[in-house]
Amino acid sequence: MSTAAPTTKAFPVTRTDAEWRSLLTPEQYQVLRHHATERPGSCALLHEKRKGTWACAGCGNKLFKTETKFESGTGWPSFDEPLPGAVGTTRDTSHGMIRVEVHCAQCGGHLGHVFPDGPPPSYQRYCMNGIAMDFTPD
Repeated sequence: MSTAAPTTKAFPVTRTDAEWRSLLTPEQYQVLRHHATERPGSCALLHEKRKGTWACAGCGNKLFKTETKFESGTGWPSFDEPLPGAVGTTRDTSHGMIRVEVHCAQCGGHLGHVFPDGPPPSYQRYCMNGIAMDFTPD
């Protein structure tokens, strides 16, 4: 797992570091609060195909619908469009490259990155850490 500085911006859902640690598994804590990345192919939700909703594991904010999920071959769940207002983005210059980080709009939890190589019509690939999300079937 790689790490970057934790998010410092104020979000509608805020908790102390101790509260985040008590609510999340150690792996979720590292991804959501310290910008780590899960190993590709390591999350069971990668292969989830049922209709339903994907939400932030940190605060429950609904992020994606199954209809926007696609197989990118990267080893991480990929979506072409988030729910309106569900995510925010920031410029990420860690690891010697420029990327666009995706975070939960409610708690600021790190979800993954978005790339301009997805399918039409959005041409976006929201490459998410599966461990940072919960899935609820319809």
